[in-house]
Amino acid sequence: QVQLVESGGDLVQPGGSLRLSCAASGSIFSINAMRWYRQAPGKERELVATITKGDTTNYSDSVKGRFTISRDNAKNTVYLQMNSLKPEDTAVYYCNADVLLYSWSYETNYWGKGTLVTVSS
Repeated sequence: QVQLVESGGDLVQPGGSLRLSCAASGSIFSINAMRWYRQAPGKERELVATITKGDTTNYSDSVKGRFTISRDNAKNTVYLQMNSLKPEDTAVYYCNADVLLYSWSYETNYWGKGTLVTVSS
């Protein structure tokens, strides 16, 4: 079994910064793409940022220039550095990853349980 565990969510004032982490554990051969999604109250879950195994990144327009996704392959961990936070960034942030359990297996997609980010004065 594979688990993704997010951490770092908190209450922060507008204009502030937070760094989220997501650590994958379990029977993992390797991890391909890793992603951060978020879901605000009453809204659908949206893709925020993606990073490939080769460190190619993509961002939603709403966070481009403010958020940075990175990863540490040795630790099976993905990060999301969030700067210049706005009240509309308030959401539960979820980690998502495409995991290879064995060298010969297909990818399996896993989700974390989420961490709450609240941006408010």
